[in-house]
Amino acid sequence: MDLALTKESSHMRYPFYTCDVFTDTRFGGNQLAVFPRADGLTDMQMQQIAREFNFAETSFVFPGQGAFTRRVRIFTPTAEVPFAGHPNVGTAAMLALHGELVVDTTLDIVFDELAGPVPITVTRRAGNRFHCELTAPERLSIGGTVRVEAIAAAASVDVADVVTTTHAPHSASVGLAFLMAELRDVPTLTRARPDIAGLTRLAALGHPYMHVYVRSHDDFDLRVRQLSAGDPMMEDAATGSANAALAALLAHYDARADGDYTWRIAQGVEMGRPSVLEARAIKQGGVVTQVKIGGESVPVTEGMLEL
Repeated sequence: MDLALTKESSHMRYPFYTCDVFTDTRFGGNQLAVFPRADGLTDMQMQQIAREFNFAETSFVFPGQGAFTRRVRIFTPTAEVPFAGHPNVGTAAMLALHGELVVDTTLDIVFDELAGPVPITVTRRAGNRFHCELTAPERLSIGGTVRVEAIAAAASVDVADVVTTTHAPHSASVGLAFLMAELRDVPTLTRARPDIAGLTRLAALGHPYMHVYVRSHDDFDLRVRQLSAGDPMMEDAATGSANAALAALLAHYDARADGDYTWRIAQGVEMGRPSVLEARAIKQGGVVTQVKIGGESVPVTEGMLEL
């Protein structure tokens, strides 16, 4: 496909791709729409396009300035967000797959985003597949705690199912904030259900996104679910920014002053869109200095949007 922006009559045509992110299997992972050449689109048009696709996020790519490979703006169906994980991973993969980035074996790029620079390593794999790993744009920041009862109500579980051994429920961010809470075990995570009234109360307190997790000790280190009052859905299939923040948080609470940590994380299973996320964190002198999240993406569709 010719990716150049074309003009017919008074209409502009913008190419786009859709893909499934944090999976190597189509119809798994988290859906993403990517507009690789978004020059000319207004803020209102980008918001309208994101609402039309109605995916968790849609990314819009612009030329980079200076040391930046590209400038990327990310929209949910209702708002622009400063940073998100799966849009970065999927955007980098689609740019590489369609020749917008030349990747022989490995390529280091940097996206310019509202949250700051987002470095990404793109690695070519067999079968013309691409693995992308981003470095979170911010260091870990931790917010105030939330009552266990509020977590239990929002997830439709018992108060006793919320574990506070490592930390009380509280927000954590490496670019976008999520309310973090540990649950007792995999069966508890599986039977959790988003309660819109409880999630709306949390959103009113400044916590629109709740990320619940368990230590699974199976093929994965962690199994997680991300629940919200809706944007556009009450559950997300694969949340890179949340799992990056979770990795940083767990490294932060580890007793060791220094360490390199890795986690294999499952998300989206309960939604029928299983996802695999690979998280890494580096801790030095008692401080988490770097956190990374990565995975593969699978192309699904491509087309033109006429405006």
